[in-house]
Amino acid sequence: MKIEVTNYGIKRIRQGNPLIKEEDLAKKPKELPLEWVEFVDQKQAYVATGYLGKQNKGIGWVLDQTRRPIDRSFIKEVFLQAIQMRQAFFSDEGTNAFRLFNGEGDGFGGVTVDYYADYLVISWYNETIYHFQKLIVDSLLEAYPHAKGVVEKIRFKSELKESRWLAGEKPEEPLLVVENGVSYAVYLDEGYMTGIFLDQKDVRGRLTEGLAAGQRVLNMFSYTGAFSVAAAYGGALETTSVDLAQRSLPKTQEQFEVNGLPLEQQKIRVMDTFDYFRYALRNNLSYNLIILDPPSFARNKKKTFSVAKDYGRLIEDSVDILSDEGMIIASTNAANLPIKKFKQSIETALKNKKVAYQLVETHRLPADFPSGNFEESDYLKVLFYQISKA
Repeated sequence: MKIEVTNYGIKRIRQGNPLIKEEDLAKKPKELPLEWVEFVDQKQAYVATGYLGKQNKGIGWVLDQTRRPIDRSFIKEVFLQAIQMRQAFFSDEGTNAFRLFNGEGDGFGGVTVDYYADYLVISWYNETIYHFQKLIVDSLLEAYPHAKGVVEKIRFKSELKESRWLAGEKPEEPLLVVENGVSYAVYLDEGYMTGIFLDQKDVRGRLTEGLAAGQRVLNMFSYTGAFSVAAAYGGALETTSVDLAQRSLPKTQEQFEVNGLPLEQQKIRVMDTFDYFRYALRNNLSYNLIILDPPSFARNKKKTFSVAKDYGRLIEDSVDILSDEGMIIASTNAANLPIKKFKQSIETALKNKKVAYQLVETHRLPADFPSGNFEESDYLKVLFYQISKA
């Protein structure tokens, strides 16, 4: 099938941007075809091969510009290139969980594969790519025949179960993986989440290296407490993990236990973040290091939280319970928030609190999450601020 692309769309493709947006199409088809398509110009001349599939970033992806058929040989080759690029991770004895294939960053948008100690977690981001599920999984297993098992995650609107075992054996759970020498308990077939966000490995690495040594650490929006565990492993005096989800308590305790870290030095609070700030202030609690890694958008019974609107308030409330000399690690995975605006919102809040501050480290996606110079895919922004209240 041929799909006509506007001149502007052609320019973007030729500049190396693989994302097809609705406005790039001369005419949007009534129904998106569940097949590979040829993108053509207004004279019907070939531009690229790819597919149309609706997801949050756009309406399709370019996969090739050389007229090669998108078959098992093509897809296997794409996977083999990605695996080759990650040989350093395979040979690192201290880490056996990482992103094996990062969608458009590895040349094939709409699908990602995560590696957990020889188990593979494949995520599908649109209906069209899922239509080719068997072809893609078969190609993946040819490229990486050592896989013990494969589980899939459906990350587009569908009646399908969000997580399902596809091939191989199921591991005994929790499956223990290691990253930077620290163990993490993961569950590969429990909904979307596995228990650890692999894109934060470099930040957790800084904590395990001793950034938090001798410090009182507060980890907000803590999920399963991975930052807290990394900090404790790296010598933190004590950690406090705060998350609204009830499951965060047993999940966080488990992460400390699998590392043999004493629970009496770790506090775990199931409560709203802003309520905890008020509680800490009332009780004269203070912390040397505060980690803020909220979801881009969250809603509980009483209120909503949006990174774009509310991050400044998080920073201001953090300053109130930070020690006189302390650090805030500010993180967001909001793809639609440019790093410049994120930095601006943090520094405006710090100026409002009349404190001295210095940006001492910036982290983006780690090496196993290539974005292919594609700004929309380089979503992670983590800024370390040294703050002086004196």
